Amino acid sequence: MIRRIKPEIRILGFDDGAFVPKSKNSVPVIGVIFRGGKFLDGAVKTDVMVDGMDATEKIVKLINSTRHKQQLKVIMLDGITVAGFNVIDIKQLHEKTGIPIIVINRKMPDIKKVEAALKNLDNFAERWQAIENAGEIKQAVVNMSDRSMSDVGVDVEQRKIYFQAVGLDDMKAREIIRISTTHSYIPEPLRVAHLIAEAVTKGESGGRA
Repeated sequence: MIRRIKPEIRILGFDDGAFVPKSKNSVPVIGVIFRGGKFLDGAVKTDVMVDGMDATEKIVKLINSTRHKQQLKVIMLDGITVAGFNVIDIKQLHEKTGIPIIVINRKMPDIKKVEAALKNLDNFAERWQAIENAGEIKQAVVNMSDRSMSDVGVDVEQRKIYFQAVGLDDMKAREIIRISTTHSYIPEPLRVAHLIAEAVTKGESGGRA
């Protein structure tokens, strides 16, 4: 349980690399360890199958085996799926790692569309249970521009993003999102994880995520 949120709270943010839809390939999933939204402390990597069923297990194993685990206070995900529709069960992820989870979505997910897509895959019931285990989608407001601009009196644009959380309350989740969102409108651990994952799969990454 997180009792007090420090400015340099250790967050492990995950994002996946580019992939060919409906292929049988594996896809790298990159995790980066950040102190709040300021400093990169390390990175981890695993691989999952496109539209597979192994994401939760692989990420649990990765977290439980990393030397960084004792310092980690939050796991942050860029959406609840990786590699297409390989759904991460965040309830299981929390239970098997003991670390609170925050899922970030840039837009409100279209759950009906997700359900329709999952029905085209094997193991629909298990995949859908993972979707339901993520709980209610909530809203947070973040500064879209560089946080440093607001420090010198420059107006910043605010933007709504959406989140789900397991293992911590909404107030603490919003505070962690605020602290870690410093150079974009998504938390820095996810922005950097995206850039690294893109470089791993494409050979380079471009601009701000």
